[in-house]
Amino acid sequence: MEESSLIQKRILLVDRDEAFATVLNSVLGEGYTLTHISDFAEVMPALERDETDVILLNWDANPNGTSGEQTPADLLHAISSLASAPPVIAFGWDTRRSTALEIARIGAMDFFPQPLDVLELRFALDRAYRRVTLVRDLAAAKKLIPSSHIEGLLGNSKAMQRIYEVIRKVAGVSTNVLINGESGTGKELVARAIHKLSSRADKPFVAFSPCALPDSLIEDELFGHEKGAFTGAQQSRKGRFEEANGGTIFLDEIGDLALPLQSKLLRVLQERSLQRLGSNKTVPVDVRLICATHRDLEKMMQEGTFRQDLYFRISVVKINLPPLRERSGDIALLAEYFLQEFARAHRKRVHSLTPGFLNALASYSWPGNVRELQNVIERSLVLCDGEALGVEDLPAEIRRLAVNSELLGGSFHEAVRSFKRELIRAALKLHSGNRLKAAQELQISRCYLHRLLNQLGVQEGADEELEAEEESEIAEDPAFIHRVQ
Repeated sequence: MEESSLIQKRILLVDRDEAFATVLNSVLGEGYTLTHISDFAEVMPALERDETDVILLNWDANPNGTSGEQTPADLLHAISSLASAPPVIAFGWDTRRSTALEIARIGAMDFFPQPLDVLELRFALDRAYRRVTLVRDLAAAKKLIPSSHIEGLLGNSKAMQRIYEVIRKVAGVSTNVLINGESGTGKELVARAIHKLSSRADKPFVAFSPCALPDSLIEDELFGHEKGAFTGAQQSRKGRFEEANGGTIFLDEIGDLALPLQSKLLRVLQERSLQRLGSNKTVPVDVRLICATHRDLEKMMQEGTFRQDLYFRISVVKINLPPLRERSGDIALLAEYFLQEFARAHRKRVHSLTPGFLNALASYSWPGNVRELQNVIERSLVLCDGEALGVEDLPAEIRRLAVNSELLGGSFHEAVRSFKRELIRAALKLHSGNRLKAAQELQISRCYLHRLLNQLGVQEGADEELEAEEESEIAEDPAFIHRVQ
């Protein structure tokens, strides 16, 4: 039999009750490795051994600190002060909202009233584990930077590794390059990286974008003019191509060039020389051209709005930059980098990103790509009052994606309710409405399934006959019925 490849989430249960630990270990099922600690003094040494992903803390254990021991609040404070503290999920019999808010303020990720709902608990444990993996991915990415990245660019995803490989190869030759990518993906940064790695690195790098400029001004900017070429031309002026002579010129949004300007650009590339406005004199230029666009130039060629001969001239090598949503593994690394940059620039004592903050960033689609992420980090840092960026510092449209039951007014619990409805319907359908078999499939007691059907309003063609088979041994365990639903 093959060994299961299921990832084991390491859960540390801090609770005085041995029987409860045994039952909880059984009902959590596959995918979880539960370690039980009854003595608060043993928790911090266990965390130092890095054997924990998520902590489950019984808030009712030793609430007053009898016998000189720590209270749950003392322990949570100590855990939260750690540089790489695992997320803590607390539970207890106190159902007051003020208690839950106080626990969250100290540093817990969530609080669940007893008796515990196993499905909700699994949902919370999985969400906490995702946060942990985000933080670990960021730490691993930082270690990889020296050997894998190119100056000016960040990202260790497979997509970015392929981009780095192409950049290194194309930098060694002088061929023209076309960079495709959505706005904000860093097309100019890639162009600068190619220039810095090329033999032209000690020569000028000149960037120009024709966006929103009239054609006459674009031509003047690119090719320059002679004195008297037009009204107001009181002296000669070099264009961008002459300024970049010997180096690299980067033309952003090449698809915005009108057809007449495309013809003039093609002539310059073919003849490696230009004529300023108002002059018949030919000026030789030696430049490497890197173009960029977010448009579909091949479609524009078919429509007749972009010259085919120019397209083949500028696209000897094409680099397709992926949007940020397709390399979400780089988000944490980029966010950390921007945090450090803006903390220095604005002289703010903000040193870290909370797991909840990173989780929210990973949930967002980033239509503005890296440029939008940069903007969000700077805005969050400027408005932050603490030393770590949290969910509360994010813009509202991103904050809504951070699934947090306390901050989002119950949306977490509604999501769990919806998940339970679908799970129960699937189990009942699988067993033709037989409640006992559906309960066994879900690893819960039949009486609890009946309660869930009423609570969630699930309608099913259930078999009304009361089966005589015995429920599973775990479901009948008194500790299970008392503390775990």
